[in-house]
Amino acid sequence: MRAIILTLMALTIFSGGYWTWNHQPKIRTQLEDLMSSSTFQTLEVRYSAESIMDAHRRELLQDSDHVFLEPALKFVPYLLMEVKYIRTHDKTGEGVILWGLVDGEMVINTGSWEKTHGFTDCIASNATRQEFKIINALAARGGSWDRDGLSRFLNIENNVLDTWVDSCRKKSLIVQSGNIYRLHLQNPKLQVIPETKLDQWLVTKPTKHAKKVKKRYRSGQIEHIATAAFGPDFAIRKTTEIFLPVYSIIVQNPDGSQMTTYWNALNGKRLLSPPNEIE
Repeated sequence: MRAIILTLMALTIFSGGYWTWNHQPKIRTQLEDLMSSSTFQTLEVRYSAESIMDAHRRELLQDSDHVFLEPALKFVPYLLMEVKYIRTHDKTGEGVILWGLVDGEMVINTGSWEKTHGFTDCIASNATRQEFKIINALAARGGSWDRDGLSRFLNIENNVLDTWVDSCRKKSLIVQSGNIYRLHLQNPKLQVIPETKLDQWLVTKPTKHAKKVKKRYRSGQIEHIATAAFGPDFAIRKTTEIFLPVYSIIVQNPDGSQMTTYWNALNGKRLLSPPNEIE
């Protein structure tokens, strides 16, 4: 009897743990962090905060009454995926993809830090592989296409096309104007090769005292959207969480208020959008 009770308790604990792991992303993230080692991998710091402040002093300090405060170094999480895909009809491409776990966009080139625009909305709406057929077709045509052209290109029945289109519309991924469908994005950038141009080295840093920005997305969400976007011949071999070093540079104004800007420590360029809060 005791053995039966212990077995039932073990099954209950296992079931509860399995459900929590798959349905409670915040708890899952905390557990993953607890299980992580005392070090983490990050892209290399190539620019110091002082060199950035000196180079952009005239831009950031309006006059002598504006002063710099102590800068801070933060680490923004990214998912590094080793992938393979069809490059041409007779060649397979192999490489890596760097994908933001905060902004939800893929990095195209780490030198310029050029990124995609549109995948964040696709993650938020949990876009499917079928919906991406519509999205990718429109992206390939500059963002819009008429119904007849879209139907011929996809080579599907009208009722199937209508189902996919309606699903995209309900998720606010596309909009319709007369007989034209277009991506519901300003300056979309989704038609990209599934590979990041990454020439920089990874280095190892101690976790203690490091200021890490909280993840907004789980690794599984990124893997799902990449697989849906890049088609059935796209495969992910391995994933690793790495970080981008980012400076927050603070200027104190004469009235006591503060202005904070964020700078990529890898290429020394300013980030247009701030990272999220620190863990």
